[in-house]
Amino acid sequence: MPGCCPGSATSAGPGRREKYAPAWCARDKLAGVMEAPDVLAVLDALHAEEIPVWLDGGWGIDALVCAQTRPHGELDVVVPEADCARAREALAALGYAHDPSAEPGLPARLVLREESGREIDVHPIVLDDGGNGWQPLGPDAWGAYPADGLTGEGEIEGRRVRCLTAELQLRHHLGYPLGDTDRHDLRLLAEHFGLAPPPGV
Repeated sequence: MPGCCPGSATSAGPGRREKYAPAWCARDKLAGVMEAPDVLAVLDALHAEEIPVWLDGGWGIDALVCAQTRPHGELDVVVPEADCARAREALAALGYAHDPSAEPGLPARLVLREESGREIDVHPIVLDDGGNGWQPLGPDAWGAYPADGLTGEGEIEGRRVRCLTAELQLRHHLGYPLGDTDRHDLRLLAEHFGLAPPPGV
């Protein structure tokens, strides 16, 4: 799978976390911060139910570069729409419950939260015969997850995980005003994968 930890097969080893630590270690272990063990627990719960899952968003990018580079208050995952109900049930065992007040919500996004404030944003996709994913955004509106964009692979704490490719991550960071974390993530994609960021990043 493309995009796993550029530079070296062992690049997730000692030193990579330390490289980025000043940017986020002061907030380490605070309530509401989604840590690497939390991410792996979510993946374990979904894998136990044989639910396909891809990492998206900030954790997806950190997986691609094999290092946690900033704090994450939420985890973005992509799951087939047909498996969303089972995913919700599986994650309830970890204390996550549907927040129906979240906007945008279904059909575009299933938001799950637990007591400490950690959040999982489940992005449902409808898979077509070609392996392309289509995220329902509303009446006759769809977000695209091309099949080749679902072939990414990265690492979290030395464990291989599936995620969006760097190219699709870049595409999903376009078309809206960028915040500080967006700029940080886009700079990572440029630094590690040679992708051209938008002007001003």
